[in-house]
Amino acid sequence: MIEQIISQQTSIPLSPVKATVKLLEGGATIPFISRYRKEATGSLDETEVSKIANELKKIKELIKRKESILKSLEEQKINNPKLLEKIKDTWSPSELEDLYLPYKPKRKTRATKAKELGLEPLAKIIMAQQTNKLYQQVQHYVNANVPSEEDALQGARDIIAEWVSENPRARNLIRDSFERYAILTSKVIEKKKEEAIKYKDYFDYQESLKRCPSHRLLAVRRGENEGYLRVKIEIDEEKALYKLAKIFVKYHSTTREEIETAIKDAHKRLLSPSIETEFRNSSKLLADQEAIMVFSTNLRQLLMGAPLGQKNILAIDPGFRTGCKVACLDAQGNFLKYETIYPHMPQQEIGKSADIISKLIKQYNIEAIAIGNGTAGRETEKFIKLTLGKNSNVDVFVVNEAGASIYSASDNARNEFPNLDLTVRGAISIGRRLMDPLAELVKIDAKSIGVGQYQHDVDQNLLKEKLDQTVASVVNHVGVNVNTASEHLLQYVSGIGPKLAQNIILHRKDKGFFLSRKDLKAVAGLGSKAFEQSAGFLRINQAENPLDNSAVHPESYYIVQQMAKDLKLPVEQLIENRTITQQIDVQKYITDTVGLPTLKDIINELEKPGLDPRGNATVFSFAEGIDTINDLREGMTLPGIVTNLTKFGAFVDIGIKESGLVHISQMANKFIKDPSEVLRLEEKIEVDIIEIDKNRKRIQLKLVRIIRN
Repeated sequence: MIEQIISQQTSIPLSPVKATVKLLEGGATIPFISRYRKEATGSLDETEVSKIANELKKIKELIKRKESILKSLEEQKINNPKLLEKIKDTWSPSELEDLYLPYKPKRKTRATKAKELGLEPLAKIIMAQQTNKLYQQVQHYVNANVPSEEDALQGARDIIAEWVSENPRARNLIRDSFERYAILTSKVIEKKKEEAIKYKDYFDYQESLKRCPSHRLLAVRRGENEGYLRVKIEIDEEKALYKLAKIFVKYHSTTREEIETAIKDAHKRLLSPSIETEFRNSSKLLADQEAIMVFSTNLRQLLMGAPLGQKNILAIDPGFRTGCKVACLDAQGNFLKYETIYPHMPQQEIGKSADIISKLIKQYNIEAIAIGNGTAGRETEKFIKLTLGKNSNVDVFVVNEAGASIYSASDNARNEFPNLDLTVRGAISIGRRLMDPLAELVKIDAKSIGVGQYQHDVDQNLLKEKLDQTVASVVNHVGVNVNTASEHLLQYVSGIGPKLAQNIILHRKDKGFFLSRKDLKAVAGLGSKAFEQSAGFLRINQAENPLDNSAVHPESYYIVQQMAKDLKLPVEQLIENRTITQQIDVQKYITDTVGLPTLKDIINELEKPGLDPRGNATVFSFAEGIDTINDLREGMTLPGIVTNLTKFGAFVDIGIKESGLVHISQMANKFIKDPSEVLRLEEKIEVDIIEIDKNRKRIQLKLVRIIRN
């Protein structure tokens, strides 16, 4: 049953869903399943496996909620077989809550007070709609506690209103109306109009809720949370009352007026606010999920940034008044030396700063310079290039420093460099980020990197969960050198986690480098399951068995060995030898458990073992003479780097303080739904300037081309 529901929700066939659920329940991770269990899952990719995992989690939460509700009913001694059967059979969260609503313990309401006054029989008489003498019967309910006939009728209406609001059919009717016709409205709070100027677009705004894009919904909600906007989600009340009346009112009845009054009260006071809250929550969840997906996509692209590799680096965290912090790193990323230089105003020690840089380059055999792209970044780049001269063989890179300041003030940075100032730690992080963006960025809380939209407004637990999944996905896609990886990087490897990552580091310190994947089994706590899940993603350079430095899983080594045996060659000669591997007839190696997907992956890996999918870092330069917004002119064509992607466009660094925006409508000569269809984070592009608003510091751009190296 569970697998069928997941299949329906995800539109993934039942058979692979069953296999995936079984693997997940057995402790397999998403990267492992999508990479090494293709035969079982029908080659589901990571996105599809993630969907199944998410639906499985939702169903488990629903089952837990069912158990809680059934226990509550048991404690209340409610033994209604039909009700209990409906609760057990439903897989809809809203239907489950509707069924439970009449029995849910609640605070004293107007209806419960009326029942305590003995007015429930009168409410039943009215709802039965079979009396012609209502007002004569009402008199029987007037007493010391119910002073008048109107008090009796009001109490009965309160009871009826609660019945209407708890009726599943009525709730579904209003829910359906919200689903189809709800309007999101926002109005500015007049006394805060001046303070709320950044929300000007939403001072008197309305839009169909189902058509409202996530960034607008989150902006409106932020304005509401900050106390500047009043926000409502509403439906047409008159139409809603007409539909509700068709459920509850017999139009020939003499009690019709009382019921209609109760329905109106139920809708305004109970039903509509309750369903509005549902849609506030559900629309916010959808907006959160969309914003989180944007953040996740951007983070993946940032983590997949091309590494420069192992080179001696001079890294600079730029600054004006406080100077530029300079750190020298060796090819392994080890910290060697730091200095502070003051090439900019107010000190402007250009000559002295140039001498220091020249000496450091010579002393530490510097091969590349990494400059943070924050404050004073462009000015520092100019100074460095002038210092180096035109004939220098030292490459200069401007590095996205998003999150570097977060890392430099973190416990991780303090533990690694307890005696260094946090600005020096920031420079070290910038240098290491050029060497290997992934290895450095995993040390930073992903949501602090700032490559999304409204990350502080979305559900923080959902955000963390998705970003952690993204980091793990990239780490496992790239692969990890187990002999050089940090604890932070290792903990994202499939099957490892924080504790085993720590144990691997301790084992490495005590016993030395791992010489083979088999050696991993000697790590404390790393049992057969953890080995199965992690081994294929861990690399061992210069291992005796060359497959230990590939993505071929140890469970498949015997296949490669058989291929080599059949070719009468050692395994080593199959590596990076396309001429040989193309001679292999993979059909010969198909078994009950090994199919073409695994065999094709093995052949691809033999041809390019351990190939880093991120490519290589390349040098990029902004346009000369463009230093501030005042240097810009409409019609200019400039190089730039994509620094952020949102649903409505891409922000681009064109070498000045202000980023420009390429709106989604300016990205292609055809309709595109999402900017990520065209651009990637950190992509180098050329843009035309189409509009400059100096007062608001806004620059509108049009994409000309993507720069390919």
